[in-house]
Amino acid sequence: LQERGALGFERHYHVTDPFIRRLGLEAELQGHSGCVNCLEWNEKGDLLASGSDDQHTIVWDPLHHKKLLSMHTGHTANIFSVKFLPHSGDRILITGAADSKVHVHDLTVKETVHMFGDHTNRVKRIATAPMWPNTFWSAAEDGLIRQYDLRENSKRSEVLIDLTEYCGQLVEAKCLTVNPQDNNYLAVGASGPFVRLYDIRMIHNHRKSMKQSPSAGVHTFCDRQKPLPDGAAQYYVAGHLPVKLPDYNNRLRVLVATYVTFSPDGTELLVNMGGEQVYLFDLTYKQRPYTFLLPKKCHPSGEVQNGKTSTNGVSNGIHLHSNGFRLAEGRAHVSPQVELPPYLERIKQQANEAFACQLWTQAIQLYSKAVQKAPNNAMLYGNRAAAYMKRKWDGDHYDALRDCLKAISLNPCHLKAHFRLARCLFELKYVAEALECLDDFKGKFPEQAHSSACDALDRDINAALFSKSDNAEDKKGGGPIRLRATGRKDSISEDEMVLRERSYDYKFRYCGHCNTTTDIKEANFFGSNAQYIVSGSDDGSFFIWEKETTNLVRVLQGDESIVNCLQPHPSYCFLATSGIDPVVRLWNPRPESETLNGRVVVDMEGASQANQRRMNADPLEVMLLNMGYRITGLTSGGAGGSDDEDSSEGQVQCRPS
Repeated sequence: LQERGALGFERHYHVTDPFIRRLGLEAELQGHSGCVNCLEWNEKGDLLASGSDDQHTIVWDPLHHKKLLSMHTGHTANIFSVKFLPHSGDRILITGAADSKVHVHDLTVKETVHMFGDHTNRVKRIATAPMWPNTFWSAAEDGLIRQYDLRENSKRSEVLIDLTEYCGQLVEAKCLTVNPQDNNYLAVGASGPFVRLYDIRMIHNHRKSMKQSPSAGVHTFCDRQKPLPDGAAQYYVAGHLPVKLPDYNNRLRVLVATYVTFSPDGTELLVNMGGEQVYLFDLTYKQRPYTFLLPKKCHPSGEVQNGKTSTNGVSNGIHLHSNGFRLAEGRAHVSPQVELPPYLERIKQQANEAFACQLWTQAIQLYSKAVQKAPNNAMLYGNRAAAYMKRKWDGDHYDALRDCLKAISLNPCHLKAHFRLARCLFELKYVAEALECLDDFKGKFPEQAHSSACDALDRDINAALFSKSDNAEDKKGGGPIRLRATGRKDSISEDEMVLRERSYDYKFRYCGHCNTTTDIKEANFFGSNAQYIVSGSDDGSFFIWEKETTNLVRVLQGDESIVNCLQPHPSYCFLATSGIDPVVRLWNPRPESETLNGRVVVDMEGASQANQRRMNADPLEVMLLNMGYRITGLTSGGAGGSDDEDSSEGQVQCRPS
């Protein structure tokens, strides 16, 4: 292969499906006396640093399972983040902790050389960037993102971003990361469902120009009188979450981004959303949320052409008006659907059989496998939407809505997709839009206008409109529901409202894990080509999904309580994990001669269902469950509601095609 081709070969093949299916425990590194809250590989991959509740950091030789160095960091509380400073020869290590401090350590002399105490609440994450060798950033629960420059002979930091200016005093920054391909971009996760992407260079240029004005006084990046420059921030959010937020708040279910990371090529952003699922955002091919409601003035009639609109970045045959959805007029010409090749037809039939047996997740995974190979087949999207609607996990109705719109864009006369769209809108609490969508459905398919399914949905919609007339008036007069404040003393600024309105939606969603107990739970890309997604979970397992199909392929028991950290090796099929146990665990493909792997969770579907129930449980019940008590409500029934669908649905929605 020669050196020229070796790197590409290694990166493409070092994490493959056979290796993932043979992944098992290689070793446990013992040395800490408390929970291990953070892990970090050096650039070469021959050193691994860990930080713990015991306020120590340890540097390991993981390939030989040896402890090379252990030192007390000088922190007086739990360490939450540890980072090697780029271009320091692995000599400089940075730690952030619950004592609100950031410490810089010289490992060669085992000394703490800088201590920064500018934060006023727990420091949750540190970020570094190769392009900025003497610079790093911190995110803390005081709502500030601070920047540090070790070239300056000063023990102070400067505020880069102040989230409290946008979201009020209660906002907490939880995580941050720098784009590995363009170090000018910084992603920040905080309390709430929105993830923020900032252009550091634009912010710096803006602050420099401000310093020249007479109002500039204090030596700081952040002038509280002026917001970030236009274009310096872009928000991302799972499209259904802003609408769900009031319901989650009422149930004391907290949404918070616990970890953000970029793909190796810098084109994708992965977010572990505490209280919900794992989401992947495409930074290149962005799309607006499908339930994005805009004021009437933003929808001039001239935007609609040829009976279609591309509001969401796809021509979907649906007009997105300020007052709801409308189907394209008349029966549009449908290009004949290309038949699936025999092997995909077999997969579709297997999915249909799983659906008939009420194995909703199995059906979804099979449809997803087929969709990856045949992305322009409307029937596959329509069938997968039906399975999502039956399963009813968190976010399933929104994914179903997305699939319905995709099916209609491929086949404007897809009857079932049209009807399922109306049902999804209703389930997502867009009641007025659901009614308009259903009325348009009846006009487009008059033979179905008086079917039992239509009548049942009509009754549900009208009952909801009658019982929630006050809320409907609030929604009509108060602008888009996405912007509504949550009843806490959050003072959302006008600039924040505009940024939220311009949010982009996710590309993929990964389900199965549970992230409600800790706010440091990670999710990462696995493989240099980002072929897999890995995440920790409150049930002590970690989950591995195929990135493109979103299918769950492996679940392994990684901790006696909770897996928080998962850091893949930069160039080997090698994974380091940690959690509540005071150990670091190393995972790699086990020899084929090893037939027994006691860490494998065989019933992945059962584990996923249990986690969905856990996320929807009362917080007190979860606390008791963690203490070892068995709660009846947690161990029986469906996730997020009963599996019963309207029995009067008729032929429109019930069965896949």
